[in-house]
Amino acid sequence: MNAPTLVAGIDSSTQACKVMVCDARTGEVVRTGRAAHPDGTEVHPDHWWTALQEATSGGLLEGVSAISVAGQQHGMVCLDEDQRVVRPALLWNDTRSAPDALDLIDELGGAQAWAEAIGVVPVAAITVTKLRWLARNEPDHLARTRTVVLPHDWLTSRLLAGDGPVQRWVTDRSDASGTGYFSATTDTYRDDLLRLATGRGDLELPEVLGPATAAGRSPAGRMVGPGAGDNAAAALGLGLRGGDVAVSLGTSGTAFASHPRPTQDPTGEVAGFADAAGGHLPLMCTLNAARVLGAGAAALGTDLAGLERLALEAEPGAGGLTLLPYLDGERTPNLPTATGTLSGMTRNNLTPANVARAFVEGMLLNVAAGVDALRREGVDVERVLLIGGATGSAAVREIAATFIGVPLVVPAPGEYVARGAARQAAWVLSGEDTCPEWAAVELVVGAEPVVDPLVEEVKGRYAELLATMHGVRQ
Repeated sequence: MNAPTLVAGIDSSTQACKVMVCDARTGEVVRTGRAAHPDGTEVHPDHWWTALQEATSGGLLEGVSAISVAGQQHGMVCLDEDQRVVRPALLWNDTRSAPDALDLIDELGGAQAWAEAIGVVPVAAITVTKLRWLARNEPDHLARTRTVVLPHDWLTSRLLAGDGPVQRWVTDRSDASGTGYFSATTDTYRDDLLRLATGRGDLELPEVLGPATAAGRSPAGRMVGPGAGDNAAAALGLGLRGGDVAVSLGTSGTAFASHPRPTQDPTGEVAGFADAAGGHLPLMCTLNAARVLGAGAAALGTDLAGLERLALEAEPGAGGLTLLPYLDGERTPNLPTATGTLSGMTRNNLTPANVARAFVEGMLLNVAAGVDALRREGVDVERVLLIGGATGSAAVREIAATFIGVPLVVPAPGEYVARGAARQAAWVLSGEDTCPEWAAVELVVGAEPVVDPLVEEVKGRYAELLATMHGVRQ
């Protein structure tokens, strides 16, 4: 029996580098590796390369024919004329550029103008706002900058260069569409928007490759794929089809779907990104997801299992408690300086069980609103695939089925971003026009939508509290 052809996918996320080696024909996982990234909202890109070396040590990539990188989106990596890093990369979760986002929106003529131009209304996460922040706060660093790339671009080009100098910077349309100066509708950079942010027309940007276009070969002879943004890679890894919406509950919370048409949401709730297969990936992203549960558990003096047990003891609606879970500010809705709010407290309802329930409900109401926003933008929502670390909680699964309102399935735990990157590597290696079909993702649990008369009341309390916060911060 012939040995399988092997491909590797890299998930360079905010928290860690995860590598998955798969059978190129079936997608069967052969081996995996992992290494941590430093915590924080800015980091020197060298740490990503060091983590990749650690994650692939011990011969993990032995026999691998092709490799591709999926990475955290939006991070700003500035390089000088000698391709040296000018300053630590600002990551997507760095909110210091929130005022710059507002300025850029106004300068182009409002949110509608941005939605029509690129399908994305700037918020602090988007690269273009970070460049404006750099121009305003660190003009010397901007003056030294010759090239601007994204985290996955940096790793892809380092794979091509090995220990030598980088000769070519490349990206893909899914990651480029999150910069704020690339249109997923026309598949072109918007140099005018880059100039609006920086005042410069001479900045160099990476070449945008097609979904199955090889970036080149590594010094070891491995074919290197174009890579992708993390959520676009997850869509490939999950095998999303029409009617599917993925809800990911990790460090951030996302709701996204593969879609045949670009979207243009002037509210900014849905970003009109590109996907990794030549189509589109309308997406809603929150800053606050699984870490909300960790914070709630710590506040109650318990662990995540204890929070789950307490939350399931409480009745739906948490006895009238409502949590706005903006513990790290928020991206959607765009409230970067917000803090969390627990409302509706009385002597009767302020119990550990109700507080635990309110933390789970608040986190899920935030992403459930994202599913509603996708539906508003014309996305067909027939079922939701719930992924990410928080899905291990029975309380999360049970309450999600109540709030989301469509059949919900939970795929087996897995690294779907890395799997999607590996599937892209197999696609590039095959030379075919369409992405190879891999074995379907195993679904370990499912739930029909639960009809509960309290759901609309809970959603109403959440909406009223959010409207009050918007009013206070305007």
